Amino acid sequence: MKNILSILMICSLLFTSAKSTLVDYEIIERYSIDDMKEFYKGQGIPKLITPILSGVDMYELYYHTNLPSGEEVVATGMYYVPTDYPYEIATMQYNHGTAMTNRTGYDYNGEGTICKIFAADGYAVAWQDYIGLGKATGFHPYQHLESEGQSAVDLLYAIEEINEQIGLKVNNQLFVTGYSQGGHATLAVHKTIQEKYKGEFEVTASSPMSGAHDMSGVQNEIMVIDYSQPHYLPFLLYGYQQVYNIFPSNEAFRKIFKPEYLHVVDKILAKEHGMGDINSMLPSKPFDMIQPYFYDQYKNDPDFIFTKVLEENNTYNWVPEAPVQFCYCKGDEEVYYKNSIVAMEWMKANGAKRIIDREVSETFNHRQCADYAVMYTKFFFDSFRNGFDKGRKGNFIKNTLVRTVINMEEKKLNKKD
Repeated sequence: MKNILSILMICSLLFTSAKSTLVDYEIIERYSIDDMKEFYKGQGIPKLITPILSGVDMYELYYHTNLPSGEEVVATGMYYVPTDYPYEIATMQYNHGTAMTNRTGYDYNGEGTICKIFAADGYAVAWQDYIGLGKATGFHPYQHLESEGQSAVDLLYAIEEINEQIGLKVNNQLFVTGYSQGGHATLAVHKTIQEKYKGEFEVTASSPMSGAHDMSGVQNEIMVIDYSQPHYLPFLLYGYQQVYNIFPSNEAFRKIFKPEYLHVVDKILAKEHGMGDINSMLPSKPFDMIQPYFYDQYKNDPDFIFTKVLEENNTYNWVPEAPVQFCYCKGDEEVYYKNSIVAMEWMKANGAKRIIDREVSETFNHRQCADYAVMYTKFFFDSFRNGFDKGRKGNFIKNTLVRTVINMEEKKLNKKD
């Protein structure tokens, strides 16, 4: 009898030891297979590239996660669930690009379309809004490796609870991807899972798309040149100030900006203006909005705390055990393609076994690159579902079709130039 009681107690402890992060969730949209066919038609999505094998239920969820300080906060996310998929369902964790306002609907930057496409072909897609964005309150630690990784892991715990409640069975495959800031977050998530959550989760493969992986190097060069997204610097500085206390107070932080740009900083903190509005109020060279003494320290002092913080948030200096495919475009004016080159070279030189170079285009800019990077990512992930343990670049016919379209688009762009 004592042995039976001991076994029951151990089982109870094991059962209750799983991390519970889910606060609440609700279904917000339902798409049948016919609805998805109409959606594809309206978006001009070729079914040959990505088939429709399932309807999709969309859930909005709230879950607990932690700031780097350890303070518990509530974050929000989305969950795209296949409803009719006839085969095994894999899980994909998706990370969206830069956003500066809270989400009022169900999407940022049209990236919800990406999640629907994957879900309609049998991926259960967990989308994180990140800390401080979506429908959450508080600040957003922009391009901060630790918080991007932790909030995604806690999201994965939350969807495990949802799966149990809705009766969704998924296999053990876990894919991670995202574009732009989401590319940076993709490696942050992969790294966090590998280094801190082995035994809880295991990444099958990741595909960072156009991410700023070399924050202290290649990407940092934009600070002193004409740049299409000058909001990047104040948004980055504010997030890092909240995490690292670079300055003794937020008031001291504000003083690093020239007086004529303080009102713009306030608008960023209020999260009421989009990137286009903010960019129009700022100089094209990001460091032109900053007081000279701060720039002098950054340029001349190798021990300057801002430089150290950027180095801490590089996402490439670790060795992935699972395959990683880097998608990028050489014409990207927002996230320099050399971020991907630096990351790939470092990982290969330090022993990574399966790093795949997926140059999407010689000429596409940041926006043009996205659609094709997503296609290549899906081909890559699909190859694992098709039984290739190390992954492949995907179906030859589909790859050839996409490459043909890219070549045609590049020729059009070259003629314009």
